[in-house]
Amino acid sequence: MNTEEFELPRSREANERLHTLIPGGAHTYAKGDDQYPEHLAPVINHGRGAHVWDVDGNRYVEYGSGLRSVSLGHAHPRVVEAVRREIDRGGNFVRPSIVEVEAAERFLATVPTAEMVKFAKNGSDATTAAVRLARAVTGRPRVALCADHPFFSTDDWFIGTTPMSAGIPATDLTVTFPYGDLPATEELLSRYEGEIACLILEPATHTEPAPGYLAGLRELADRHGCVLVFDEMITGFRWSEAGAQGLYGVVPDLSTFGKALGNGFAVSALAGRRELMERGGLRHSGDRVFLLSTTHGAETHSLAAAMAVQTTYTEEGVTARLHALGERLAAGVRDAAASMGVAEHLVVRGRPSNLVFATLDENGQPSQEYRTLFLRRLLAGGVLAPSFVVSSALDDADIDHTVDVVAEACAVYRKALDATDPTPWLAGRPVKPVFRRLA
Repeated sequence: MNTEEFELPRSREANERLHTLIPGGAHTYAKGDDQYPEHLAPVINHGRGAHVWDVDGNRYVEYGSGLRSVSLGHAHPRVVEAVRREIDRGGNFVRPSIVEVEAAERFLATVPTAEMVKFAKNGSDATTAAVRLARAVTGRPRVALCADHPFFSTDDWFIGTTPMSAGIPATDLTVTFPYGDLPATEELLSRYEGEIACLILEPATHTEPAPGYLAGLRELADRHGCVLVFDEMITGFRWSEAGAQGLYGVVPDLSTFGKALGNGFAVSALAGRRELMERGGLRHSGDRVFLLSTTHGAETHSLAAAMAVQTTYTEEGVTARLHALGERLAAGVRDAAASMGVAEHLVVRGRPSNLVFATLDENGQPSQEYRTLFLRRLLAGGVLAPSFVVSSALDDADIDHTVDVVAEACAVYRKALDATDPTPWLAGRPVKPVFRRLA
């Protein structure tokens, strides 16, 4: 396909309709058309397995499906069948359904480091519940979050710390610590001695935790009397079936799961030690904590989806497959970049099951312009890849096709680097970061 002739007229028209009716043109800012080259933000018609089709009729190999939530591929048979079975039995009742206890038992068998679990519909509610519970059980006001992790919640305690803080009066009770730096974290805890309710972080990100780091955080939290919270929205299932805590063997007080848990269906979870979790229940004599209370949190078909996902992961070795696919993809992309002389500029990072890429300019600095150039070539080649996060539905042919398209994109990348100006290859404004003050 001639990349200069690649156009998406129906998607462009659909994007205009989206913006007319929906603020931002999407229900998640990371899905906004500002994250894609101008007029090349495909609007999806349907998906199956590792592929999606846009309203213009183009088929893409898709990465990062559903913002990392669809790790088994779209319309996975076991998940769809479990959902269909529950839909025919009713979805929401005035009292708990038996599916709720079955889903809790299944989750706690999969994540044995937790003793109780409560389900919700999105990650923000779960992380905010963890923060609220930590404040209640410690009687402390401050939250310490990891400054190196991009997102925790839509609620004030986090969003107020980002450039998109409009509408939030103050976040002076939120403090931050750097990932991987135990002395800096200890200094923070000492500076606010007796004030910090919890440390909240992703246990792992684009880099592995240094040996002893997570165990060191556990010790610091215990010594300073605060709650250790692992945000496992991304690491859950992609690192191991029991999340990063299961892989690294460090047990947090509370942890939150979502994304891969439902394979695209809306379900998240707050899990943790019984002593803490019971404070959100009825079987204690202390002050009640309004932990999580959601009308749709126990929607039967979403819980059925979660159970099917967990069964599929454990019976089919999905985490190992994600790692194998990611390793093949990372090696191919790195070889393609090297062969075109851009290995220092297109950089693949992260655990094989959670790969991202960085686009660097001629000075080695992160560049939205070069990212735009790269994404344009990927889209024209039938690869939809805001990241290189794999799903288990990919096969070797998909990976090989992706690597071929990456090689073609890298050839253009090299031309732009030689010209020290990517502008002629952008065909419009560059893609934009999600968190920015002005639209």
